[in-house]
Amino acid sequence: MDLSNLKPAEGATQSDFRRGRGHGSGNGKTAGKGHKGQIARSGHTRPGFEGGQMPLYRRIPKRGFKNPNTKEIIPINISKLEVFDNGADVTIEALKEAGIVKNEKDGIKILGNGVLTKKLNVKANAFSASAKEKIEALGGKAEVI
Repeated sequence: MDLSNLKPAEGATQSDFRRGRGHGSGNGKTAGKGHKGQIARSGHTRPGFEGGQMPLYRRIPKRGFKNPNTKEIIPINISKLEVFDNGADVTIEALKEAGIVKNEKDGIKILGNGVLTKKLNVKANAFSASAKEKIEALGGKAEVI
């Protein structure tokens, strides 16, 4: 590291472009704001303002309720677990490596749809009753994490 390699931090510098410094600058006189009108004045309108007309975002009816605390659970059928070897530990990381899950989001629930023929130790956030029954019937474990 020497003085010739020094640079300011990302985002620390601003443009050296100077508005309204005469015609020679290419942005003189009205400084890119056009002629007269509300937009040419200082402190012009907020985003979404339509000159006193009821704004679009207030005219359109709002429907339903968006729960901010909702959880997005990924469902996986028991038949997808056939890719694992007999006696394997099936965790969220193992499901990602096998390409069954890309992003676990708020959790994974194992559902009982399909047939399982291997003894597996499955660790997931939730299990349906039929999935738990099928895993334990083959001697495996269904562990809630």
